[in-house]
Amino acid sequence: MGRHHTTDHAPHEHTTHEHTGHEHTGHEHTGHGPAMSRTCDVAVIGGSAAGLAGALQLARQRRSVIVVDDGTPRNAPAEHMHGYLGRESAPPAELVAIGRDEVRSYGGEVLTGRVLDVRREGDRFRVALTGGSALLARRVLVASGIVDELPDIPGLRERWGREVIHCPFCHGWEVRDQRVVQIVTTPMGLHPTPLVRHLTDRLTVVVHDATGIDPAALRSLTASGVTVAQAPVRSITDADGALGVDLADGTRLPADAVLVGSRFHARLDMLAGLGLEATAHPSGLGEALGVDATGATAVAGVYAAGNVADPSLQVLPAAANGSMVGAHLAFSLANEDLAAGVRPSAVEAEWDARYGHERVWSSNPNGSLVAEVTDLTPGRALDVGTGEGADALWLAERGWTVTATDVSSRALGRLDDEAARRGVQVRTLHVDANGIRPYGEDRFDLVSLQYGSFTRTPDGRGLRNLVDAVAPGGTLLVVAHDMAWAYEELDPAETTPLFDPAAFVGVAHIAEALAADGGWRLDVHETRPRPAGAISHNHVEDVVLRAVRVG
Repeated sequence: MGRHHTTDHAPHEHTTHEHTGHEHTGHEHTGHGPAMSRTCDVAVIGGSAAGLAGALQLARQRRSVIVVDDGTPRNAPAEHMHGYLGRESAPPAELVAIGRDEVRSYGGEVLTGRVLDVRREGDRFRVALTGGSALLARRVLVASGIVDELPDIPGLRERWGREVIHCPFCHGWEVRDQRVVQIVTTPMGLHPTPLVRHLTDRLTVVVHDATGIDPAALRSLTASGVTVAQAPVRSITDADGALGVDLADGTRLPADAVLVGSRFHARLDMLAGLGLEATAHPSGLGEALGVDATGATAVAGVYAAGNVADPSLQVLPAAANGSMVGAHLAFSLANEDLAAGVRPSAVEAEWDARYGHERVWSSNPNGSLVAEVTDLTPGRALDVGTGEGADALWLAERGWTVTATDVSSRALGRLDDEAARRGVQVRTLHVDANGIRPYGEDRFDLVSLQYGSFTRTPDGRGLRNLVDAVAPGGTLLVVAHDMAWAYEELDPAETTPLFDPAAFVGVAHIAEALAADGGWRLDVHETRPRPAGAISHNHVEDVVLRAVRVG
């Protein structure tokens, strides 16, 4: 792992490696300089059932996954979803919240924002986001859904998803035995009518547009006891405390619910740069993105799942489809790696890319480390996520025996070079904090995690590695950015934060683990201003935790 770069309302190139009273390297992005990009295995466009299910499948295959979602799902007006085994009648937003947490629990990230453009860039796809930043992904999973186009009848849109429904499977039980007026605008509009007739004997079918409709089908309905009216609908109204359907001939039909079909359009504007376009759906009601049985599109490396590829899917089958396509994506990546004879770590690749050019941080120690450690008696120290090693070098020069770890070999190489230049000894370990016993059996008098990041796992392996490395009587010091801003409401049309703090182990997780262990004395756990002299335009406060192992 490495230092955790985080973003504020406007993404930036790097946060500075904060220090006290010294110069800084790195620079903030304020919209005028180069925007930041991140690498990942898979970028997922859309974070509803299909996108999250695909992301979960991939995250469990140890693939780095970043979901981008703008919070405009097709079922946003609906208060409940139906036919989802195990979650019958649950609010759609509840399913999304649970799904996001499950994806994050495996280190997958979910960003609130919008994808503007996707283009091939070398062996990756450049996924451009609002705010100017981008993802560089090996694969793209499109789960952006569809947009419903309702008939041009006043009063329909504002009641869509409530009194105005479109699917007997989604809403039929709720309107059983009630007065249902079905508005038919296309020949396919009669497709659900037998289902509705079975649910209520108070069904009225209004033929708003008779073009292409088989008269024999209407006669069959009339013969079965269904009232059929052939007249354009003027509006949907509320009159005398009840819903009404006003026809052009002056007739008003009282209703408890209105059933109407819609046309649909796949949300694909962001894929224009790839040449991907929607094709006519067999129903004749709109367009969808063509895919094969694995979810692969006509562009190699781009897959699609959910309503964007199959508009008929309810939430449960959309999630199942996303899971299936996620599995095929995992096979695609694994087979590519096998052919290349590599077993790449996406985490290592991302951090190596960040350390691939000029120096990222200054060569000065973090101010909070200096403040908290100066009075400690030197002993054995572990600097987790050391980056270019300013903290490790400062500790070594003050008599500590230092082991410094990072997932980036490039960062450690810079540390080794600087240690040699200064003539100090620092032991470096190229390890992942989420590995199995990355620090061996060693125990340390000081374990320091300064603005470090490692992803969550359901078993809490990385957190346990960190805590277990502290010797009896030793000190654990954790300093992190105060990320309260990251949970504020942002406008996805304006900006997309490039990191998801909820996917990483935070100070709160560490504090909870120490409390559960019981063998710790918590000396400091507070949010405080950044030390004097530190430069950071976005992050002005730190969260500091210092604890001593007493058990």
